[in-house]
Amino acid sequence: MRLIPALTWMMEDGTGAVLDARLVPLLEAIAATGSLAAAVTERRMSYRAAWGLLRDCERHFGAPVVQLQRGRGAQLADAGAQLLRAQRTAEQRLTRILPSLALDLGAAPPRRGRAHAGGLVVVASHDLALAALRDVLPSSAGLKLELSFMGSLHALQQFAEGRADVSGFHVALGARNPRDVAPFRRWLNPRRDRLIRFVDREQGLILPRGNPARVRSFNDIARKRLRFVNRQTGSGTRLLIDRIVAEEGLRPEAVSGYTQEEFTHPAIAATVASGGADAGFGLRAAAAERGLAFVPLLQERYFLAVRKAHLGRAGIATLLQCLRSPAFVRLAGGFPGYDPAHAGTVTTLDTLG
Repeated sequence: MRLIPALTWMMEDGTGAVLDARLVPLLEAIAATGSLAAAVTERRMSYRAAWGLLRDCERHFGAPVVQLQRGRGAQLADAGAQLLRAQRTAEQRLTRILPSLALDLGAAPPRRGRAHAGGLVVVASHDLALAALRDVLPSSAGLKLELSFMGSLHALQQFAEGRADVSGFHVALGARNPRDVAPFRRWLNPRRDRLIRFVDREQGLILPRGNPARVRSFNDIARKRLRFVNRQTGSGTRLLIDRIVAEEGLRPEAVSGYTQEEFTHPAIAATVASGGADAGFGLRAAAAERGLAFVPLLQERYFLAVRKAHLGRAGIATLLQCLRSPAFVRLAGGFPGYDPAHAGTVTTLDTLG
């Protein structure tokens, strides 16, 4: 048996009380959806339990972690946002030292990444169509996706370590510099692995409705001293943002809020929509969902990495069948800026450039 450490928060008030393990996942869901009702559905909690949890935390912290506004949904308060940022920083540090802290007791168990009966373990960069696919697959295809969203590089690392059957990541189309794809290639093996085309997506600047500041670039954000909300370090989108900022001749510190991070595209859109930032970067679909302005900056391709040897297995074969179906084309095509025309096409790593 292999034991690994987990992250727990404890009150430093003399009581030693441990923070309820349900809180951080609930806050992540609220940040992603902008709705307490949607968040409790995603986390499979009752509304009453979630409300009680938030109320107890407000009493312990002396400040609210979530702001609920009639007609505007829910968003993180300062205390909740600080807790999520601290959680992500701690998780990143823990991930780096995890191999040295893990403890093996007795015989090693089967690796988690092996396809199991009735489902696939999928770790992936956040994507709206992939989340929707997870929700419709059980009834339409009898295949369950055990889906966890994380940064592209973290997802590929878990895939390389054999902890997942499928890993989702995305790269910009037309990337000419090998350095642009090197972080992804690091975790992939040309002989061992294959790529499945998922969707092409459009990313760009997410701005308040009507784009009142007339922003067209990161230079505009810096010059007009607008507040920016960024994606988390290690995500595929953060790599794109860093590259675009450098190409525009800017230093990160020239962009106010560059260190303010969110975990998903909907969370970026929700932050801009609520007035928590003047600009963000993410999917056209996330901006459209909130009725926000969008300035396109690039097209990208979302891939699913799989083992070549697993392509013939039942779970992967069913997944490919679903991706090639008219039903998935309709599903993914319903998101603005998405192109699922070649979904389910299997390619080699040469596709990355």
